[in-house]
Amino acid sequence: MTKFLLSVHVLAAIVAIGPVTVAASMFPPAARRAHAATAGDEADLGTVRLLHRICRIYAKLGLAVPLFGFATAAAMGVLGDGWLTASIALTAAAAGILVAFVLPRQEEVLDALGADNALERTDTVQLAMFTGAFNLLWATVTIIMIVRPGSTTGA
Repeated sequence: MTKFLLSVHVLAAIVAIGPVTVAASMFPPAARRAHAATAGDEADLGTVRLLHRICRIYAKLGLAVPLFGFATAAAMGVLGDGWLTASIALTAAAAGILVAFVLPRQEEVLDALGADNALERTDTVQLAMFTGAFNLLWATVTIIMIVRPGSTTGA
């Protein structure tokens, strides 16, 4: 059962978190292109809307990652290990950044693009900063999950 839970946990991370990290990273430059586009060009704005939709939907699907992670950790008997506690804290921080800063700022940028292109460069720069922090936290969690400091499995 442990192998099954671990497989589902890893697949959920790849399928759910991967698209969020990519779409969120693509959003700020796409928003800048949409802002610079001519008023009649809706293609760039459509791209920005699609990237935001991907982030919203896959963020919800991403809830499966910690769910299966906890189930896997319980099956492996590692719930009290330091590396797991650290990865849980970093995962919570990443989720917090996504929910509190990235998604709301994407909505603000979309609103600004819809309101006669009232978008400021600082809006997309700040969004890119929060997105980078989110991505860095997920990369760190991935490394911790692979290396598992203190593990006796030889990894």
